[in-house]
Amino acid sequence: MVNDRVGDEDFALLPDLAVRPLGGAVIWASDEFFAEKENLINPEPALHQRSTFGHKGQVYDGWETRRHRGEPGDDAAIVRLGVPGVIRGLVVDTAWFTGNYPPAVSVSALEVAGYPRAEEIAERDDWVDLIEHVEIAGDSRNPFRVDSEERWTHIKLTMHPDGGVARLRVHGEGRPDPELLGLGPLDLAAVENGALVLDCSNRFYSSPNQLLYPGPARRMGEGWETARRRDDGNDWVRIRLAGPGLIRLAEIDTSYFLGNSPGAASLTGRTADGTEVELLGRTPLQPDTRHRFAIAPVAASVEEVRLDIHPDGGLARLRLFGEFGG
Repeated sequence: MVNDRVGDEDFALLPDLAVRPLGGAVIWASDEFFAEKENLINPEPALHQRSTFGHKGQVYDGWETRRHRGEPGDDAAIVRLGVPGVIRGLVVDTAWFTGNYPPAVSVSALEVAGYPRAEEIAERDDWVDLIEHVEIAGDSRNPFRVDSEERWTHIKLTMHPDGGVARLRVHGEGRPDPELLGLGPLDLAAVENGALVLDCSNRFYSSPNQLLYPGPARRMGEGWETARRRDDGNDWVRIRLAGPGLIRLAEIDTSYFLGNSPGAASLTGRTADGTEVELLGRTPLQPDTRHRFAIAPVAASVEEVRLDIHPDGGLARLRLFGEFGG
């Protein structure tokens, strides 16, 4: 598996497939004596408060194992991705770990069918290396580009031999389980079904990727919000759908956005040959509201959608329900 340490983290604009709000979970660790494994996939940056001691020592916002004392072996943790998919890049973040970070790490991956027990996954010997035993720095973001088109469901982070890691970020593109496709209408704009934000006009306050997350937003920071415009333009986001399809219902959710929700929104589809199709004309929006709009049938399926908000503001979620084909 080819991987490169990178300084220009273009892949970091892609969704973090492991993050907890997407349903990621740390299902197993060889040791978590000093700090819990679950911290690895918290969405917020790691925090630190000096001289905050518990019974086992300084409290760290990350995953930290005990010191090895001559015994062989390395420490590892396994993350079940919230959204299985293709991985484009990884970040091993050792924020605040200075004298206790691992000198080297490896990262490997698996595609697992069904829902086996964590212990069964940990015992498997067919893990595929994405990063092979590479040195890392302490109190730093350590980014790595991954060159693979395989679909993965689980990631194993191995420390050589022990220490602490604050966060593991797994950036990529969602790929749904092929066996679940074609069973009925689905959200063509869901990241878990393979949709992806291609571009947007502004991401000042938060990432537009969050528009495509599963479940309702729990607060304003879990949506997409732009800076205030001081011109005559408007903000927008382009989305590649999970696949070419016919959209029947759109949900534009402004939940938790009150004084900063857009005044209106519109939706434009783009077919495979580049033809633009109006799906929803400019329509007024209300603050803190889940809006649902029937979409008039169109002659051809669309593979991209552009959401325009007028003039700016924030949205919690965008849902585009329909079916593949057409």
